Amino acid sequence: MRVLVALVAVATFAITGYGWHGVDALVSDIERIDNLSLGGGRDGAVDILLVGVDSRTDAHGDPLSDDERAMLHAGDEVGTNTDTIVLIRVPNDGSSATAISIPRDSYVDIPEFGKGKINSAYGATKETERLELLNQGVSESAAEDRSTQAGRKALISSVANLTGITVDHYAEVSLLGFVLLTDAVGGVEVCLTDAVDEWMSGADFPAGVQKLNGPQALSFVRQRHDLPRGDLDRIVRQQVFMAQLVSQMLSAGTLGNPGRLQQLSDAVGRTVVLDEDWDVLAFLRQLRDLSAGQVRFETIPVADLNGMTAYGEAVVKVEPKTVKKYVASLVGEQGANEPAVLPASVTVDVYNSSGVAGLAGQVSEALTGKGFRPGEIGNWTGETALASTVVAADADDPKAAAVAEALGGLPVRTDAAVLPGAIGVVLASDYSGPGSSAAGVFDFSETAAATATPVPPAPPIAAGNTGPKCVN
Repeated sequence: MRVLVALVAVATFAITGYGWHGVDALVSDIERIDNLSLGGGRDGAVDILLVGVDSRTDAHGDPLSDDERAMLHAGDEVGTNTDTIVLIRVPNDGSSATAISIPRDSYVDIPEFGKGKINSAYGATKETERLELLNQGVSESAAEDRSTQAGRKALISSVANLTGITVDHYAEVSLLGFVLLTDAVGGVEVCLTDAVDEWMSGADFPAGVQKLNGPQALSFVRQRHDLPRGDLDRIVRQQVFMAQLVSQMLSAGTLGNPGRLQQLSDAVGRTVVLDEDWDVLAFLRQLRDLSAGQVRFETIPVADLNGMTAYGEAVVKVEPKTVKKYVASLVGEQGANEPAVLPASVTVDVYNSSGVAGLAGQVSEALTGKGFRPGEIGNWTGETALASTVVAADADDPKAAAVAEALGGLPVRTDAAVLPGAIGVVLASDYSGPGSSAAGVFDFSETAAATATPVPPAPPIAAGNTGPKCVN
């Protein structure tokens, strides 16, 4: 959630007497990236993917100092995980915003990788691409730039596949940004129901209301061990912290203090990355009517908080179909006027690239049971697929979307070899939807079902409340 602070920080300059000249100077210092395959806000709202990156560098790729790493409890790890992932939807009139949190361990489809935790989409793709480029003789700096771009695109696609929302803009901030932005508003008040002392995050706080500085705040929002619901309780912490921080940032105490505003400017310039095509100044003008009470925080529903793969990896299991429906209910009328597709009007070819004998026939039978017409069944003759997908001549074909939904929310991709109107399914070893065996990626036995820990969406948290909300 720390990236929302950066967005509001920039908006603060636009809405206050700091003036548009100051905003223009601030925006010019932000690192920009292009070629992310983003949408264009054509659905009546701007959908922004905000990402908090567990990075040991700043937005410009410069390494943090030893003192900064020690302050952040960052250690010497080199990986790039995205431990905060938030999709924010802002209607085109800029009057409100809904921030939807995605748990970092959500087990999802990652392009070219198959199933994995969503927080690994960026880092795993980046490292794989970087090594391949180095093996091809590409320079270290060029490989770093190109692989980072690939990682960002993989995360954008993973979020879009899970939520059904096309990402229009991308914003990224590092660990250091959270600290600097918190200190820029003079610290933030939080409230704990019980005292905590957890060494991994550095969280050591008494119960009750207290004001945290930047490094303390980072420990507060990073803790997940020793909390009853792990990452979900951490998300609640992040949300109540952001609600309070947004409220403070829009208060007269911050807006009327030139020193605070300069701190915000310095923090944003050093730690924020935005996509190249985002006209930030035009967007900020739309936010003139945004007040703290009109920022609402939500979290996607979870099918099993304590999910386990067949390989023994602990994950948060989410059902893409359920997530898409929930997100659609939050974002208004998107998709409401799209024509329904009758399954009986769709013929589906199913191809097996998984190595699991008979899987294509089983999935075809499952689709037939849902009313779809059976097509060709056979083995996939192309390169071995790493991720299960629905293929069509047009990725926006509503028939392809209907098949993808019926199979648990598979991603849809364009394949030039597919005839217009034809729909195919390519099954990889990651497939765990209808028609898969009980020995798939997840343990779907009666025992596993009985011990699953589903977590429905919690009541939304609104910014602008009086005082901080007390949390675990």
